[in-house]
Amino acid sequence: MLNIDSTKKIKSFSTKDYVYEILRENIISLAIEPGQQISEKEISDLLQVSRTPVREAFVKLAQEELLEVFPQRGTKIALIDLYHVEEARFIREHLERATVRVACEDFPEEKLKDLEANLQLQKKCVAEKNFTRLFELDEEFHKIIAEGSGKERIWALIQQMNAHLNRIRMLSLAANYNWELILSQHEKIFTAIKEKNADLGEKAMEEHLKKLLFEQEKLKSEYQQYFKQ
Repeated sequence: MLNIDSTKKIKSFSTKDYVYEILRENIISLAIEPGQQISEKEISDLLQVSRTPVREAFVKLAQEELLEVFPQRGTKIALIDLYHVEEARFIREHLERATVRVACEDFPEEKLKDLEANLQLQKKCVAEKNFTRLFELDEEFHKIIAEGSGKERIWALIQQMNAHLNRIRMLSLAANYNWELILSQHEKIFTAIKEKNADLGEKAMEEHLKKLLFEQEKLKSEYQQYFKQ
């Protein structure tokens, strides 16, 4: 039986957007597992919407390669493709290394306070072992850096590429891989921005975004059923 969390508040302008956002959130959080079968009727009944917006959301998710549609055989959640993961990680690393250098040159004081507050919440999540909230705060941390650097559109571009990468990041957090390391890397990035040390900031960002390179094989071995062979 499909288990979907539809309690999260979603900013949307239409039923199609609502269905799309709910499904995407649940796919990335692994609430709906890679390889799992889903159907338009099942989603329509669960979310209490008509079949048309569900069909439209399915098309959009298939275009993002998060769904695979097989005529006469049904629809399933796409397996995690490590080629897509690495492509997204590579793009993100190079864009965010450049962004953090800009942040180290000039960063608004209010955004620096936002980063510091975010770090305090991350520490709380690590102590409470709340990996779902830690993932959200990780995303927010990087978004604040982009906003403070005047690079909001770069962050939006990264989000377009991030679906497969975010699923393996969530899997890494769920497997309890190096939460303390993530936090310490974020603290280094924060310190670099605060001290206007662009070289330190770039190095810390590079190390942070290369972390998954060393975890992929272990994750693939432990969760083989989730990965495209």
